Amino acid sequence: MRLFAAVLPPETAVAELAAAVDPVHDDRLTWTARAGWHFTLAFMGEVREELLPDLHARLERAAHRTAPFALRVHGSGHFGDRALWAGAAGELPALRMLAERTDAAARRAGVPMEQHHRYTPHLTLARSRHGATPLGPYVDALAGFEGTPWQVDTLSLVRSNLPVGGVRGEQPRYETVGAWPLTG
Repeated sequence: MRLFAAVLPPETAVAELAAAVDPVHDDRLTWTARAGWHFTLAFMGEVREELLPDLHARLERAAHRTAPFALRVHGSGHFGDRALWAGAAGELPALRMLAERTDAAARRAGVPMEQHHRYTPHLTLARSRHGATPLGPYVDALAGFEGTPWQVDTLSLVRSNLPVGGVRGEQPRYETVGAWPLTG
């Protein structure tokens, strides 16, 4: 199954961000469904079923070693000409540490992870179809966004169910398959 570890923002944070995104929303970009908004900590890709018990145990330990921390959605940015995102502010060192711990947990459980790189906290809002739409105006429009802080208190393991119907604009469906409280 296709998995990733994530911090899921509360509904209040999603609603605030949606109110900021709605005025700039148009059909030139492929927008991520609000139900799919999350801060990915570690993308694991396809994970074999036999690795799941050890992965769950290691993610639980990572969560228990991490204290709850404050986070808020903040500003915007883009990855090249392909993805528009909202950023994060607050206790970013704690978020980065949780990302490091989830990456290490997956590796130790035998999940073949991609090459390690510096974690950039972001929540993907939209994608440009083949880089055809400049993202700068969207970044500028959302740059001043400041969400209300919330307490991150859960590490989630999410299954990504990719679209199979071939319908244009169809979005992946996300299903939380594990969640552990932060108790460090």
